[in-house]
This record gives sequence, structure tokens and C-alpha cells, in this order.
Amino acid sequence: MHAALHSHIEALAPAPRPRPFLKWAGGKTQLLPDILARLPRVFRRYHEPFLGGGAVFFALTPTRAVLSDINADLIETYKAIRDDPEAVIAALQQHHATEEEFYRVRAQSPAALGVIGAAARTIYLNRTCFNGLYRVNRRGEFNVPFGRYEHPTLCNAENIRLASLALQGADLRCESVFDLRTRASRGDLVYFDPPYDPVSATASFTSYAKQAFGVEEQTRLAQLFRDLALRGVSVMLSNSDTPLVRDLYKDFKIEGVYARRAINSRADRRGHVSEVLVSSL
Repeated sequence: MHAALHSHIEALAPAPRPRPFLKWAGGKTQLLPDILARLPRVFRRYHEPFLGGGAVFFALTPTRAVLSDINADLIETYKAIRDDPEAVIAALQQHHATEEEFYRVRAQSPAALGVIGAAARTIYLNRTCFNGLYRVNRRGEFNVPFGRYEHPTLCNAENIRLASLALQGADLRCESVFDLRTRASRGDLVYFDPPYDPVSATASFTSYAKQAFGVEEQTRLAQLFRDLALRGVSVMLSNSDTPLVRDLYKDFKIEGVYARRAINSRADRRGHVSEVLVSSL
């Protein structure tokens, strides 16, 4: 009797859901309840053009999605996990979280490693570098130093397999956010999570790629947001709560939310910061 009851409880348990397999500066795991509560329940196709860790995508797990980012290493890693998760897992399991190995792997050229080796390198560096940052220099080379963790999880095989399943219906593209203009159409859902407008001269962190994302790009993005909304696309955006952002999106619904951010050169300036969710819904 007890065995039958136990089986029934197991049958009712929700299926495990994928989580981001990368740590990402500004990741949206904390804000998922706020974001998901404001998204439409029904949409034709999902677009996330600043993919990063993909927290919103993995929470939604839509059957049709176009996921893009200007970071080529990132997109190639997602493709490898989508197409051959077991090979990525096997490659990751060969790595060890030591300072010596970290700098040896960091010095490697992704182009010389093949698709699987490069994906394992990206995940390994992400899981062992300082604060899980992804930062590149002007030559596009990853330059974050070694982070000191007692027991970092280099390979969560179960989550990689779940992520692979979620990505089966995803079109993955390395491209600029502005390429979205000709692709999204009425009934689609777009979530923008751009490099944030800095709240001060020392708070900017936009070095995810060689290309900058400054005031001009923020202004162009706001125009894209407006154009998509006028075409009947459901659009949501996250950004800093700054005068520039509030002015750019003043014609849309703007709601303040708070998230804990750990990236700052000074520990006393880390903590809960004000952000905004902008919606056309």
C-alpha cells in the first residue's frame, strides 16, 4: 500500500526543468517571477536576442524560439549542447578546477578546439573564473582571472541534458539585436535584456563582446521596441532604472523592480538595485 502511494506521489511530481548552464552577469533568475507574471500566456514564436544565460527562455521552454546573441562563443556553446550534449558532458568531465589548468585553458584558441572542445572551454571558464563573468578585451579574447571556489560544479550532466531537450525547437543565431527587425511578426513575443544603461560612470559593464553598447545603441533599441510594438509584437525589456531609460520608453508601461547584483569593484556597492521592466502588453 505504501509503495503504491509512493508511486502515485512520484507520478504527480512536476518534471524537472532546465536551468541556465552558464552564470551570466545580469542574469534574470532572480526576476523570473516578475517577468513571467507579465508575459502573455499565448504567443506564436519567442525571440530572445540578448541570450546570455537564457533564464527566461529556460523558464518558458517554448516550442518555437529564435535565440540570438552577438557573442559567437556563447551561441556555439548553445548549439553544441542542443546537438550533442553527451559529447559536451564527456569533454567537461576531463577538466579540473585548478588555477594552473584555468590559465592553460584560457590561453587556448576556441577555433583550434573544434565545436565540442570550444563549448566545454566556454562552460569551464565560466564556472571557474572570477564571479562567473564573461568579459573580453579589444581583440575579443576572454580575459577574466581565476576565481577561487571550494567546490565549483563544472558539469551538471542532468541539467545539460534537460537544456538540450529545451533547445531542440530553437533557431540559434550569432547576430546583432537589430537583425530582429525583419524577423519578428504579429503574435510573436520578444524579450530584450540588453547591456544595462550604467547608473554611474563607474558602474558600466558591457564588455560581453568587442562591440560597445552605449547611448546610441540604447536609443536604437528603443526605436526597435516601438516599431515591433506597432506591428503587433508583444515586447518586454529589462534595463537599469535611469533617466535615459525612462525617457526612451516613456510611452510604454514601466514598472520598477529590485534585484541583487554582486558585480562591483567595491563590495559596499553591491546589493539590491533598482531596475525596470518595460512592456508593450
